[in-house]
Amino acid sequence: MFNSKIKIASISAEVDPYSKSGGLGDVARSLPKALKKQGHDVIVVTPFYGSIINPEKYNLKKIKENVTIIIDNKNKEKVNFWQGELMENLPIYFIENEKYFSNKKELYGSSHENARFLLFDLAVLKLLIKIKFKADIVHCHDWHTGLIPYFLKRDFKNSETLKNTASVFTIHNLTFQLGRNWWEISEKERDSGKNGLPEFDDPKIENINFAKRAILNSDVINAVSEQYAEEIMTKDFGQDLNRILKNREDKVFGIVNGIDYKDYNPRLDPGLYKNFDYYSIHKKEKNKLYLQKYYGLPENKNIPMLCMTSRIAEQKGFDLIRDISDIIFRFDLQLIIMGDGGEEMIKHLKKLQKENPKKLVHIFFTGEGNQNLISNLKKSNTPEIFYKPNNLKETSIFAASDFILIPSRFEPCGLTQMKSMRYGCLPITHHVGGYIDTVDNYDPRYKSGNGFVFKLYDSRAMVVAIARALECYKREKEWKQLVEKVMRKSYSWEYPARKYIDLFRTAIKLKVA
Repeated sequence: MFNSKIKIASISAEVDPYSKSGGLGDVARSLPKALKKQGHDVIVVTPFYGSIINPEKYNLKKIKENVTIIIDNKNKEKVNFWQGELMENLPIYFIENEKYFSNKKELYGSSHENARFLLFDLAVLKLLIKIKFKADIVHCHDWHTGLIPYFLKRDFKNSETLKNTASVFTIHNLTFQLGRNWWEISEKERDSGKNGLPEFDDPKIENINFAKRAILNSDVINAVSEQYAEEIMTKDFGQDLNRILKNREDKVFGIVNGIDYKDYNPRLDPGLYKNFDYYSIHKKEKNKLYLQKYYGLPENKNIPMLCMTSRIAEQKGFDLIRDISDIIFRFDLQLIIMGDGGEEMIKHLKKLQKENPKKLVHIFFTGEGNQNLISNLKKSNTPEIFYKPNNLKETSIFAASDFILIPSRFEPCGLTQMKSMRYGCLPITHHVGGYIDTVDNYDPRYKSGNGFVFKLYDSRAMVVAIARALECYKREKEWKQLVEKVMRKSYSWEYPARKYIDLFRTAIKLKVA
């Protein structure tokens, strides 16, 4: 029998609020908190990005200095360990190395990403030994942590601290398997996952496939939705790892992410112009009128407002938007797009915005990472509204909008649809991945469902879904009932956290076996 309390070390390349590039940072913050609230012994470990994280702001203290990490027979590195609190009685530890984690102002994008995170993975295990944390579970989030299960079975199998530790590898997005695009590596040079590692100073280290080695060595593998767990075992979604996943099918699981209801609460959110909840949905329209005025759109509470908040990339369905932009703007609607992305697609959005100034606004998440594009737009005398970085929270867009358009070609889970529904902003989604687990197509006959779904990844199918959504919006009483129902539905972390505990217990049993 297992003790009711499990000792869990949660490892991630990013943890909000210290570092974040997307949903990974959200999950790596919220899931450990939910596990701690359910009575388990949890710690979090992440890199110390010296140019990004302010130790004074977060009251971080250096607890170990100049710790030697032996990487191989020829190479070693020194690291420092820092400690803070993610919440009361939930320690978070940081791995500091100036060369690999303090010289860049961005989280990712160096020419030696694999070397960075190989060092990080070894340092994580060294930290657990130094602080004598006999973890039952090391929970490894995404490719950056993928060598930890490999090292546990190889280098640390006799460690007094770690010999009984089971590993769980969570796939957040299988597209990302190592520090470069896996498909750009020639088949001859691709990592089999079964050989030893090259030496640390060998350029071949950058070809090591962290995700593949995690799948081959973890006691349990899970994806961030049940549907995505099924999809990644197929050729269409498996990113060339479908065969090894299928071979380990008995160890592959899926758990849908949740969201932190304290962070996404329209009744208390300080970023909204007007707070509201499902008892006061009529106040939501004030947020729409404010946003319309803020971005120079026609001020009319009855015009349906759609939004998109994501990376502007092909994966997110922007090719569908491009294909039917002439049709979309024939509808009586307004569309606000918040996101950063490739220069070519951004320029196309700016062109559409100039052609449809009363219907389309595009804004950047921030000005960072877009300076060249913004500079070019300024030089071309483009009005500021067309390149203005966002000064509002993402949730202010949800609060103002009636629909969120999410036409992703694939989506492991997605948090956006859960966040937006919390604010009465209904999803129009492609029937794929985590959307299948969280969005049901609305049927007006039975008043069932919580969104508007298109099954084919096709621009015409998306237009039909948008048209159905706009028709529902016109039926005021029915629309308000639907919004209230959606806002009441729970997507908190409480239930997923329980499922993770069951998963961890499974991993412990498999480790013992």
